[in-house]
Order: sequence, then C-alpha cells, then structure tokens
Amino acid sequence: MYRSSCAAILFVIGMSAQAYSQGNNENSSKPNILLIVSDDQGYNDLGVLNNDLITPALDRIARSGTRLTNFYVTWPACTPSRSGLLTGRYPQRNGVYDMIRNEAPDYGYKYKPGEYDATFERIGGMDQQEIIIPALLQKSGYASAIYGKWDLGSLKRYLPTSRGFDDFYGFVNTGIDYYTHERYGVPSMFHNLEPTEDDKGTYCTYLFEREALKFLDRVSEEQPFFLYLPFNAPHSSSALEPEIRSSVQAPEEFKQMYPPVEEEVKPTNSYRYGNPALVTTQKARQRDYRAAVTCMDASIGKVLDKLEQQGKLDNTIVIFFSDNGGSGGADNSPLRGHKSQMWEGGVRVPCIISWPDGDIPMAEVNDEFLTSLELLPSLAIATGTSIPADLTLDGFNWWPTLRNATSSPRQEMFWKRRNQIAARVGDYKWVVQSDNQGGLYNLANDLSEKNDLSETHPELLKQIQQRYQRWLEEMEAAEPRGPFRDY
Repeated sequence: MYRSSCAAILFVIGMSAQAYSQGNNENSSKPNILLIVSDDQGYNDLGVLNNDLITPALDRIARSGTRLTNFYVTWPACTPSRSGLLTGRYPQRNGVYDMIRNEAPDYGYKYKPGEYDATFERIGGMDQQEIIIPALLQKSGYASAIYGKWDLGSLKRYLPTSRGFDDFYGFVNTGIDYYTHERYGVPSMFHNLEPTEDDKGTYCTYLFEREALKFLDRVSEEQPFFLYLPFNAPHSSSALEPEIRSSVQAPEEFKQMYPPVEEEVKPTNSYRYGNPALVTTQKARQRDYRAAVTCMDASIGKVLDKLEQQGKLDNTIVIFFSDNGGSGGADNSPLRGHKSQMWEGGVRVPCIISWPDGDIPMAEVNDEFLTSLELLPSLAIATGTSIPADLTLDGFNWWPTLRNATSSPRQEMFWKRRNQIAARVGDYKWVVQSDNQGGLYNLANDLSEKNDLSETHPELLKQIQQRYQRWLEEMEAAEPRGPFRDY
C-alpha cells in the first residue's frame, strides 16, 4: 500500500504542466476568482469551529462551500508559503525557500534610510523567471489585482505589476504597523511601482477593503477577474515599540466585541528585544488577535456583498486560507505546534472553498489531503488557461476531489526550513525540529503528534526518510532559481 501510493503521487505531481492544459472546458462562462489569504491565523480560528470567535463572513463562505480539514501550505512562515501558492511549485524549486527579511530589527534596531536600501529585505526578490497565477490568467483575458501583503520583493522588477498583476496597493515585506504602515520604522506601503504614505494613519485592513471594492466597480461586466486579498491580519504588528509589537493592532470597535480584559499591559525584564519593557498581556493579546480577525472578516463580508450585488458571486471561485499556522493569540487546536514549526500547527491551516456554479458542495467538510500547490493548476483548469509545456508543477487539479468524484491523488508532501524537516507520506509524518524534538507519527489516529513511532516502526521511518532524500535531490537538480541558490 505504502509503496504503490508513493508511485502514484510521483506520477501525478511530477508530470509536466502540458497535461493540465488538455480538456480545459469545464465552464462555458469563465469564473471570477477571489483568493483571500490571512496571516498567521490558527487552524481552529473560524466561527464555525470556535464559539469564542466572530467570523460571519468566513462562516458564510463555509455554508456556501466546502471546508478542508487536511490542507497544507508549503512552509511554516510567510514568504516561502506565498511563493508556493502563487507558482504551484515547492519553495525549493522556485527559489524562495527562506525569508526575504532583515534580522537586525528583531533586536530593536532601526535602519537608517541609506543603510536599509542595501539590505537583503530591500534587494531580495522572487526570481523573474518564475510564472505566477495572474501572468498565466492574462492569456485568458483576466483583469487582476492584489491588495495587501506581497512579501516577494520590493524592487520595481519584483513588484506585483511587474509580475502580471494590473493593480497593486499594499506593503511589500513581511509585516507592518497597521496604522503607520511602517516595518520597524521603514515606510513600506506601495501603489503599483511607487512607495506611498498618502494613507498613513488609516488602519490597513480598511485600505485593502477600499481598494478591493474600487477594483470590483472598475472591472467591466464581461471581463473575468482575479482578485488577490492577502491581508496581514492577524499577524502581530511590526513596530519597534514593545507594547505595540507584542500584540496585534485592531480597531477599538472590534475589541469591544469581545469580553473586557482586566490587565492590558505588564512590565517585564525578560523581553526578547530589550529590558525592561512594557508588553501586552496574554489575555489582551488574544483579545486583540480575535478583534483583528473579526475586522478582517467584516471587510471580507463587504467584498462578498459587492459581488452579490453585481450578480457575480455564484460564478466566483472564493478561496480562503491562512499562509501558515497561527501564533500569538491563535488557537491551533487540536494540532501540535505553531507558526515557524514543522508540527501540524505550523503547516496545516484552515481552508474554505466556495463556487456554487462550479458544483462545489455546499456546507460540506472534505478531509482529503490537499495543499496550496494545487491552486495554480486548478485555477488554470477552471479558467481554460493553458500552461507552458516546459513548466514543472508540484500540484494537480483538485476539482474532482472537491466534487467528491475521486480521492485526492496526493499521497506525500515535504517541507524544509533550514535545519527543520518534515515529510508526510500517506498518513505518516516524519518531523525533525531544530530543538532536537521530532519523530514519526500516524496522523490518522494521532493528529496532535503525541505518540512517536520511530522505535516501533523503524523500517517505515527509513522508507519515508529515503523518500524525503529523493525529493531533496529532485529539488537540488531542478533548474536553479534565486535568490538563495548558488549558481
């Protein structure tokens, strides 16, 4: 069973993209696409799962579509995860397999303008040879826009409108202050190819909502669209001030939707970024996190309302998921771990897909093994978009699986973050954490990764390790991509 499953998935995800371009006639009318990606949202942080969280818009998507319980992203933190979902290729194949960011602000350091311009966070970016979703959809007549977090390079040649998007308003790096739009004191908001501080002081979720609604008003009745909304909520604020940085910023009206907190801040002498410091309490941080999610949800609701008013909602593919596991005030239960880790809590994320005109079941739960690598090939199928024959993808068409016509052909998935490793083959997952924790786990009956089977199943562990090594060799043999590969 184990070996045949491996062979099947190698055939499906290793074949060239040419196979995906055949028979793309699933819809006579091209669907619109609304892709919503939250930032650091926990696995259990949906109103349909968690009575302590208010998310009517996300619940609405779940009622009109299918919620995935077994959905993974390609990395346990933001930058490589976003490279994987936009390219349909493992980060190790597309070249963005680590963070494009600076480390000095982690220790309270504020860059001087000229100094910042020469740092990797400023000059690094996704290889220009990589093809992302909007560039493909251009061939099928799609208008496209992104409003929110880009995180794949800030030089003009790397920005969204240089990669296939028609319009961009958002920030370019891993995180910002929600009101100043600065990353540790550095202005980070852009409109298309130019930096802007025009909206400084306005909560950024409202800005991304504003631009999305304007885009939907601009798109003609006949033209299909791809709207990408990568919110930064509920990521913690990237500010230098400990009291702000130690929590998530959220508007007061959304904070008031949750129970009051007795103690908002507390002094500490064990703060990571300098001592002594005044930091947000855990209770306040959880409240702020939930308020940021609910504010984001309200903006999502307005976008859905606009589509409904325009009569476009039923033929819009709405996809929502988090870029990686939750952190801070998040609830990843019943998963072990959190963002930045290879446990399930770092890489398995909430995901909902709705498309009434595409026969996606309504108010259903799908437990099939699926990932963000499936996004690009599946959207190509749905839109009748051909994919270059020489483009190697690591995902497949998920529509038959979502329509309950077939089981998922995916049987394996691999992750590498510096010295951290994870490999899932079938129901079994091997984990190596940099803190010397890890083991072999059967996710079918041990979703929380508590029972290490390494000693009782040594041959199975060896087989999975060998499969991981073959995957690693395949990634290293792939045509090299920057910014990290040496070639």
